[in-house]
Amino acid sequence: MKLSPILFGLSLAVGGSLAAAAQDASTPTASTPKYLQVVVEYPKPGKGGMAHDKTEGAFVQAMAKAKFPIHYVAYNAISGRARAIYLSPFNSFDEIQQANKIFDAPAIGSEFERINVADGELLDEGRVLIFSSDPDLSYHSKTPGPQNRYLEADIVEVHPGHGKDFEELMKLYIAAFDKAGTTQHWGAYRMEYGESIGTYVFFTASNSMAEIDQRFSEDPKIGKALSDEEKKKIRELRAASIASERVELYSVNPAQSYAPEDYIKADPSFWKPKVKTEPAKLAAKPAATEKP
Repeated sequence: MKLSPILFGLSLAVGGSLAAAAQDASTPTASTPKYLQVVVEYPKPGKGGMAHDKTEGAFVQAMAKAKFPIHYVAYNAISGRARAIYLSPFNSFDEIQQANKIFDAPAIGSEFERINVADGELLDEGRVLIFSSDPDLSYHSKTPGPQNRYLEADIVEVHPGHGKDFEELMKLYIAAFDKAGTTQHWGAYRMEYGESIGTYVFFTASNSMAEIDQRFSEDPKIGKALSDEEKKKIRELRAASIASERVELYSVNPAQSYAPEDYIKADPSFWKPKVKTEPAKLAAKPAATEKP
C-alpha cells in the first residue's frame, strides 16, 4: 500500500477506505461519494502473501499512530494476475489536501517514507486510478460493511464517441433486472485519471460466495425477461459501444486494511488479525541526527 501522490503526497500509492460509515452490505447506500481512488499493486513473484502483509501491516500501524482521517480496506485478487487493490472514496480534492497536512510533520513523513521503501522492494508495479461516481449507471448500489468479504469488478472500455450507446445499453440491462426481480447490485464509476477516458468500473460487494452463486443462478430469468427485439438491441449496442470487458474477483485482506472503527467493533476477530510487523515509530520530534 504505497502512498498516492493525490491522496497522501508521498511517492507512489496508498488506497483508502471503502466506506466512512459502516453499513450492512444488504442495506442501500445512503450517499455515494463523488470520487473513488483505486490503487493497484503487483507484487514480485514470491513477494506477496505474508511478506506483503508485513509491510502493509506497518502502514496500518503508522496510520493508526498518526490518526490519519482516511481509512481503507484492502483486497487481494482471486482471478487474473496476482495483485492487491486499495479503494478510497472521497467527495472533493480539497478534502484530500486537508488530510495530507498530517504529513507535514517531519517525523510522520519520514516514517511513512521508510515503510514505503520497504514495501516498494516487494513490488513489480503500482498504479493509481481516479474515478468519478456515475449514479445513473449504478444499480441498487450498496455500501460494503464490516461483513463484506468479496468484491467483483467489471471493467469496461467504451469505444470513443459511443458513450450514449453504452448508456442506452446499461439502461436496457437495468430495466431487464428490474423486470426479472434479481439480487444484482453495483456501483458505477467513470475513469477520470490514470487510464483511457471512457473506461468504467462496476463494483459489486458480497458478504459470501453464496451471494455470487445466487446472482449466477438468476441468469436464466433475466434472459426470459428480455424480448427477442431487446436481445437484438443489446447485441447491437454491445458491438457498437464496448471495446473490451473483463470481470475480476477479489477477497478482503484484513491484514492490509486500515479498517474504520465501526468495522472493528462489529467483527474484531476478523478486522484485527495478528500480523508480525515492525512497530511504527512516530516520535513527536525527529532525532537530532535525522534530516527533515
